[in-house]
Amino acid sequence: MEKPRKIGVFDSGVGGESVAKAIKKQLPEHDIIYVSDNKNVPYGSKTQAELKKLVMPIMQTLSRHVDVIVIACNTVSTLLVKEIRQEISTPIIALEPMVKPAAEQTKSGVVAVCATPATLGSERYQWLKQAYAKGVEVLEPDCSNWSQMIEANSIQKEHIHEQITTVCEKGADVIVLGCTHYHWIENIINEEAAGRAIVLQPEQPAIKQLNRVLAQLD
Repeated sequence: MEKPRKIGVFDSGVGGESVAKAIKKQLPEHDIIYVSDNKNVPYGSKTQAELKKLVMPIMQTLSRHVDVIVIACNTVSTLLVKEIRQEISTPIIALEPMVKPAAEQTKSGVVAVCATPATLGSERYQWLKQAYAKGVEVLEPDCSNWSQMIEANSIQKEHIHEQITTVCEKGADVIVLGCTHYHWIENIINEEAAGRAIVLQPEQPAIKQLNRVLAQLD
């Protein structure tokens, strides 16, 4: 029996709550501490310097109270995780767009990544594409207002329909949810993509990695 641990889960807003719930469901013996930065959401339109100023103090404080941190924010993971790991010693699991699994699973050679402007513009995301998606066309639909839409609980189904239909018509047979906010509309995206594309999101791979890290702590 594993020793009960404190697991910190961080996101800018409500997005990471779905990750925290998934972890709690599969690892009920551990204590989940969820931290968000609701007053500064969304993160996806902020610069790297702005994000660092907001996120570093939160990470430093959280690291003093938990055994491992799950960064349930693709924007923070792709822009800041290297610097965070340099500043704190607590093990970190970082969620980032599932470019590699998408490239491995596509049969059409076309995938779509739904993510924030900051994530799509990050060096890490560019590296993921260059490393794992050579020869694969990567579509990047306009999801720039999705996080705000979800935070405000004002779901614009027509806009979601338009973006998902467009990438499917362009041949995408795999759609990556590269922002944990989008997990809250995963059922809508699945309905739109049904029969045309599969939808990938990182909760289960992150929990597998978390299990590996927890085993190393014992």
